[in-house]
Amino acid sequence: MNNINVWDKVNLSIDQVSQLTGVKKTTLRYWEKEFSDYLKPERTETQRRQYSLEEVEKVALLKQLIEEEKYKSAGVRLKLGLDRPLAVQSAEAAAPAVSAGPAAADF
Repeated sequence: MNNINVWDKVNLSIDQVSQLTGVKKTTLRYWEKEFSDYLKPERTETQRRQYSLEEVEKVALLKQLIEEEKYKSAGVRLKLGLDRPLAVQSAEAAAPAVSAGPAAADF
């Protein structure tokens, strides 16, 4: 007899996850974009989100970090070990290049 874990097959809609976790659907959509390398619900053929129980646990963790522990997005990314904060990446991309040699005004 095969040991099939039924819980691995459970998928919930965004509405069900919202009701279960208390997180608004708009917030879930935002978190999916903001933390795209962490929260990745699967999509059906008609592009509807399907959350596994693992993804629901991730939502619960994000809720705890953001709403209860008051982390900002950059702090959440650091806490979860996700790359560098997007704000740091954006600031580095926008910063002018620093020359290695002395400036002309130094002479």
